[in-house]
Amino acid sequence: MSGEHMNLPGEGMDGVWFPYPPSRPARLIPPIALAYIGDAVYEVAVRQYLLAQANLRPNHLHRRATGFVSAKAQSRILQMLEQDLSEEEQDIVRQCRNAKSGSVPKNADVLEYRHATALEGLFGFLYCDGRLDRLRELIGRGIGLMDESNK
Repeated sequence: MSGEHMNLPGEGMDGVWFPYPPSRPARLIPPIALAYIGDAVYEVAVRQYLLAQANLRPNHLHRRATGFVSAKAQSRILQMLEQDLSEEEQDIVRQCRNAKSGSVPKNADVLEYRHATALEGLFGFLYCDGRLDRLRELIGRGIGLMDESNK
């Protein structure tokens, strides 16, 4: 998957999928709100990736998707991508990792959950800032890394 072009919905619409631009610049959106939208963007990308595969049985799709979107998987993706992030991206990751989200799901440890939130926050920042090429690059690499490790 790495290096391949992922066609995200709404590509070419001035950086967002839908005609609802963020209420403020991406840098001013709270980290948890960035993670909120980043989670959705990543989920759609994973589902689109899985629809491109041969096996489309719903229970199989759901099981495979979990291998990409769990806190554990997202934490691993962040660890693999971190060394290639720009200074600005590392700053966003740090802010999102340290943001207080309220609770931790019962099936994730605190550190994995914070790293997953940081990855989602980075994806949300790139999406809200209209950096779809970079978003596609990082999501594509992350999906490629997880797909290889899940085989």
